[in-house]
Amino acid sequence: MSDVLTAVALHPHGPWGWGPGPGLWFLLIPLFWIAVVALLFAIFGRRWRHAAAERRRTPGRRAESTLAERFAQGDIDEVEYRARLEVLRANAPS
Repeated sequence: MSDVLTAVALHPHGPWGWGPGPGLWFLLIPLFWIAVVALLFAIFGRRWRHAAAERRRTPGRRAESTLAERFAQGDIDEVEYRARLEVLRANAPS
């Protein structure tokens, strides 16, 4: 029996025949997949939350923000901006 234990202990590749044991791979492989899942969740979760928030915005608010963007870019002047904003707010559902 001691001859077998000595042979296993002195074997250069360990008792499994392919190396000294699982070592750090035992921890690194699950940590890699946890990191991959966390990264996917961070990327796609942010997109889903952003899309859901955009769907919750009322059409009137989206129209006002589009109008404000056009005014900021210089596509329309202040008189036209205020006139269109007044029309939007007058026709907005309460």
